[in-house]
Amino acid sequence: MNSMTGFGAATVPFGSASLRVEISGVNRKQTEIALNLPRAWAAIETPLREAVSGAVSRGRINVSLSLQTPGGSSGTITLNKARLQALRHTLSELKQELGAAIEPTLDSLLRLGIVAEESEADIPAESVLEAALPAVQEALQAFLLLRAQEGENMKRDLLARIENLRGFRRQLAARSAGVATRHRETLLRRLEESGLPIPADDERIIREIALFADKCDVSEEMARLDSHLDQFERICDKEEAVGRTLDFLCQEIFRELNTTGSKANDAELAQLVVAAKTELEKIREQVQNIE
Repeated sequence: MNSMTGFGAATVPFGSASLRVEISGVNRKQTEIALNLPRAWAAIETPLREAVSGAVSRGRINVSLSLQTPGGSSGTITLNKARLQALRHTLSELKQELGAAIEPTLDSLLRLGIVAEESEADIPAESVLEAALPAVQEALQAFLLLRAQEGENMKRDLLARIENLRGFRRQLAARSAGVATRHRETLLRRLEESGLPIPADDERIIREIALFADKCDVSEEMARLDSHLDQFERICDKEEAVGRTLDFLCQEIFRELNTTGSKANDAELAQLVVAAKTELEKIREQVQNIE
């Protein structure tokens, strides 16, 4: 069992600089891989995506690749001297015409391409790919390891909560077994209080109790609930991705609890169903993060 959340990073030497790869994941119903690369390296997006896609089956995976220089920058700041000279000439002409000096701002210099971060654009994408693939694999292994560790923690939590649901199931079965008997006693008491005492073995009473017992019988729901809980535990031990299957089982468990509640006709039984649904909702929230 693996979590869909995780993080992994790796840094490899690249000339006088280094390449930094970071991989992180969050939960999604389907597989989604998002790459964050410098624009100049767009050509290597497909092989990088393929290197990651085979390792995951569910979740949004964010892959970031950047160039790190010894000074901590992701590139080298360069100055376009030819454009700078042209800008100075233009500003000088404007000063003569307007009678006032115009001072360029850093923002305008960046927009005009006079000051720019150009080192990444100067590096061939093919050479970046050759160095980046080992870093991607290293970051990916760290990412998968963290997902597996988190998955084990989630598995322990889920199995503990499934055991709690088993406890609620036992209480529901025990309480539902006496519903018909309690209804019979209540019916006879109300008839007597109304001045209409009827013997307990009266055919009409027997028919009423038989119909009520059949209507409130939840033995089938309890049997299916037991089966779903057993399946949940078995699936948690599988190595492959199990998130979708566990999500489906949560829906089936909810259906059995919901049917039991609708048949209950008993306040204490209804309270037990509500408590079991609350525990199930915690399980469903956890399952949303499982691959």
